[in-house]
Amino acid sequence: MAFTDRHGGVSAEPYGTRNLGGAVGDDPAAVAENRAKTAAELGLDMVVFMRQVHGADVAYVTEPFAGEPPALDAVFTDRPGLGLAILVADCAPVLVADPVAGLVGGAHSGRPGTEAGVVPALVEAMASRGAEPTRMVAVIGPAACGLCYEVPDDLRERVAERVPESRSTTRQGTPALDIRAGIAAQLRRAGVADIRHDGRCTIETPDLFSYRREQRTGRFGGYVWLQG
Repeated sequence: MAFTDRHGGVSAEPYGTRNLGGAVGDDPAAVAENRAKTAAELGLDMVVFMRQVHGADVAYVTEPFAGEPPALDAVFTDRPGLGLAILVADCAPVLVADPVAGLVGGAHSGRPGTEAGVVPALVEAMASRGAEPTRMVAVIGPAACGLCYEVPDDLRERVAERVPESRSTTRQGTPALDIRAGIAAQLRRAGVADIRHDGRCTIETPDLFSYRREQRTGRFGGYVWLQG
């Protein structure tokens, strides 16, 4: 497992420099070079990218998608050496592994995906192919924190109806969402006990891309793979 940051690539501002997102307005050649450079640094020959749409659809994969990727927000595999990439800039990249079953997966879980339950859907899909939630290790990557992620009160209450643990308040006392707490609670309810965190807040960390902080910006990645 690994999380990238915004440094070490070739993209020009405002995507400087290691933007991995192909749908944010960056030069496609720069994105392709950044993706290839990152894969090489991680020792990966092949990487699966999704067309993330803030939903809860999950797919089992054994190779990268040919052409335009389908609309998905979670993928998993049992193929060694195949990298799975989750691209974010305030949403949470969630990486899951059952080393005994030889399965790994990743989910893109922002506010809509958390509300829709993309992470529990990933755990369930992996379990359908032999993974055991009690054996799983999950890592929730950098995301907008519950003290920064301000939302309208009605939105907070709507999401909290589905995921009560996501209800939060900013430092200024305004309504907020803590998607990290919500995802952790979803994982526990799905039977996953070993939950780890890269607790950096994207809004507060200049080394990471943040849509909320910058609007026009790039995407960093969470990568997970089985060793070949």
